[in-house]
Amino acid sequence: MTGSRTASITRATSESSVTLSLDLDGTGRSSISTSVPFYDHMLTAFAKHSLIDLQVEASGDTDIDAHHTVEDTGIVLGQALRQALGDRAGIGRYGDALVPLDEALAQAVVDVSGRPYLVHTGEPEGFALHRIGGHFTGSLVRHVFEAVTMHAGLTVHVRVLAGRDPHHIAEAEFKAFARALRAAVQPDPRVEGIPSTKGSL
Repeated sequence: MTGSRTASITRATSESSVTLSLDLDGTGRSSISTSVPFYDHMLTAFAKHSLIDLQVEASGDTDIDAHHTVEDTGIVLGQALRQALGDRAGIGRYGDALVPLDEALAQAVVDVSGRPYLVHTGEPEGFALHRIGGHFTGSLVRHVFEAVTMHAGLTVHVRVLAGRDPHHIAEAEFKAFARALRAAVQPDPRVEGIPSTKGSL
């Protein structure tokens, strides 16, 4: 594996403006400003636990709803991950993590497969409608994972195994995804070339 595994992307639409940069080989440093405070909290946790350095500046029509800004930031995060991964040579490819946060427990499994697919289960009834921090509805957790998965070319399974508090549930999901992704993108010195019998990911 050679070269820097970094990416910087700007995306602007009539609904949002997102500028994002990342370094897969960082230490988890972050500077996050999306105008959606709970989302800032989740992306900061994601960076910290994935060890991906992450900078995000995003704004949008949050006077209408946080949805566009949140989802569009997820799209750009996925695009940046795909760009930074390059040909995906020399990585471990697979990662899994089981993360608790008090009463909540979430599991994430990641395959840097090149085939976008998300399986997302276990959030309790009513979670999708719960407003966390006044701006962020529980339904947006799935939207973020959908956007990242589709645009990064990942296969991702996320399961909520336990939980009562919506904040804890969402944070456990983001942290589990971060830890699983960290393992999946980690260079493995025993891997020669691209970790697929097909020869490409």
